[in-house]
Amino acid sequence: MLKIKALPVDTLRENVLVLSRDCVALRPERLSGSRKVEVRANGRSLFATIVIADDAALVGATEAGLTMPLFRRLGAAEGVEVDIAPARPPASLDAVRDKIHGATLDGAALDAVVGDIVTHAYSDMEIAAFLIACASFMTPDETLALTRSMIASGSRLTWQRPLVVDKHCIGGIPGNRTSLIVAPIVAAHGLLIPKTSSRAITSPAGTADTMEVLARVDLSEDEMRAVVGRCGACIVWGGRVDLSPADDVLISVERPLGVDTPEQMVASILSKKVAAGSTHLVIDLPVGPSAKVRDADQALHLRKLFEFVGRRLGLVMEIAITDGEQPIGRGIGPVLEARDVRAVLENRPDAPFDLRDKAIALAGRVLEFDPELPGGRGVDRARELLESGAAAQKMDAIIEAQGPSPCAPVLGRLTYEVTARADGWIEGVDCARIGRVARLAGAPTDVGAGVDLIKRKGDSVRAGEPLYRIHGVDPADFGFARDAANEDPGFRVIRT
Repeated sequence: MLKIKALPVDTLRENVLVLSRDCVALRPERLSGSRKVEVRANGRSLFATIVIADDAALVGATEAGLTMPLFRRLGAAEGVEVDIAPARPPASLDAVRDKIHGATLDGAALDAVVGDIVTHAYSDMEIAAFLIACASFMTPDETLALTRSMIASGSRLTWQRPLVVDKHCIGGIPGNRTSLIVAPIVAAHGLLIPKTSSRAITSPAGTADTMEVLARVDLSEDEMRAVVGRCGACIVWGGRVDLSPADDVLISVERPLGVDTPEQMVASILSKKVAAGSTHLVIDLPVGPSAKVRDADQALHLRKLFEFVGRRLGLVMEIAITDGEQPIGRGIGPVLEARDVRAVLENRPDAPFDLRDKAIALAGRVLEFDPELPGGRGVDRARELLESGAAAQKMDAIIEAQGPSPCAPVLGRLTYEVTARADGWIEGVDCARIGRVARLAGAPTDVGAGVDLIKRKGDSVRAGEPLYRIHGVDPADFGFARDAANEDPGFRVIRT
């Protein structure tokens, strides 16, 4: 038995245990071929990756050093004794090996895999093996079974209402922050829309990152329910309410690998929505040369897969195939995107027209779920609620109910204008490249970092005229973004 020592080290989502090389309970040589151990205390058991320390000041021979995630999840106090033993390989790894060799997995096998992933029994390497095997070949029935397993891996909210609506974009389009406009429009109409959103992983901002500029998003389930009860809507970070936690683990591994298959995308999105209690859902599926979905054939395949899985889960779904040829709005990064959202909600003359029009169109699709609204009236009703100020009032109520933002919504003071290299007209804008520049500038970690677009596809431009402005907070990050933009600004200009 060893005594717990809490280490002020954040290993992000990973459970990491630090042991002394002179540990009295578990010699390092016993871990040959495996770095996983089982940690047991107070009747609770967790798996952890082990790290060996040679500094007795960090962890002594009779101590078990628990990094922050492991200490929090184990729920035991410092000084409490823990039992440490080498972890047996999860039995579900046999299913992963079968999948690698081309097998089709049934629901029971996927339940076992997902269950072990959620309890941190898998290393990142083993999760990667599962993801790559599924990326190679996965049937629609497997996608459905994986989605069900992911739903069952965490909490599932119920709202005691026959109609609970939501809207979700598959991502990949910088600045596409329509959810922060759609939710208050829909709630102002009277439909229930408990919006749980993700933080950015490889993009300059997720919906939760942008909303956090305006209000607190790290709400517990009870707090979330209170906001929805008061306002008919919320816009919160889904990670706090334990919805499909397997998805969070899988995403953290698949994104660095560049794995984002249609099957995994569908399982990820629909598991979150069903777990959040949605009954009716609009999916925004942008199509464009630098979007996630590049052409009509890919869009049709993804649409059919969404419909296959969604219907069998009991969801009523609408798939909106939208223009993904360039970023939406002007701001890319939390503060800049929040500025654009506010401009649209407040009907300012300088509001980005494309963000406004797309939000109205998507809100209209959601409102069409209302059986009491005459067919075809959704878009008109959405525009009416926006232009009357009802949506802005509802957003103010949501912000007040969720509480003040922990962020300082200050735009980065370091600025650099990326200019056109020749006279001409803009033929296209590379969404992936612009997103990368904004990310390099520090977004979303620095909420005031990002890219402010000045020109759009189809605009004429003269040599030396600014295409966009980079905002930064940290000089090093700002320099990386500036260099990347100078190397390739992401705008295709046709000379005239």
